[in-house]
Amino acid sequence: MSEKERIATLAKERKIKTVYHQGAMIHMDWQAKSFNILLETMEKKKQWKIPKGIFFKMSPNQSKAKGVMKSKSHRPTVDDVHQWARSLDKLLAHKYGKAVYCVFLKSEFCEENIEFWTACEDFKTSKSKWEMAFKAKHIAEEFVKSNAPKEINLDYATKNGILQSLAEPSGSTFVAAQRKVYSLMENNSYPRFLLSDLYRDLLLDVKTEGKRN
Repeated sequence: MSEKERIATLAKERKIKTVYHQGAMIHMDWQAKSFNILLETMEKKKQWKIPKGIFFKMSPNQSKAKGVMKSKSHRPTVDDVHQWARSLDKLLAHKYGKAVYCVFLKSEFCEENIEFWTACEDFKTSKSKWEMAFKAKHIAEEFVKSNAPKEINLDYATKNGILQSLAEPSGSTFVAAQRKVYSLMENNSYPRFLLSDLYRDLLLDVKTEGKRN
């Protein structure tokens, strides 16, 4: 059975919930006591692409989130989901909360911000100058340089500061840029996430599951 056929079957059996957001279908599946999320995006011709696991094309640093989606220990409680609404810090500190937020950003086609923020967090864990230089170069090529595959919106001074420091990167290389991207998410996509059907339906679902268990 293909993934698309499985989703159709679950939908008929009312075991799956679909949320429509920004031209995308987000499928929330409570099968096997886990909470799996799939996303379908709509092309310009209004034809559906083949469904993909939401983290299928994310950066190596975020591929870890795929395992979180299937882990019962990280399954959110009602309190967890309420805590996510208190601050972006609390949302990103919870592995599952961050994963769901990534789903939301993916549906809005602006996932480069959370991917850059995550890459910066990973950069901070560098244990050698070689590792730091390698990661810095990768981040710059992926997110910072003009026409980068996932170029983020940075002012000239911040971008130029990063590029000039690549010859000898330090722990502060991406600090200013990461703060700017965090502020952008905090003031734009995070409030939209809290008002989205995805967040509301997730809160409703965890409440329902809590009553069953």
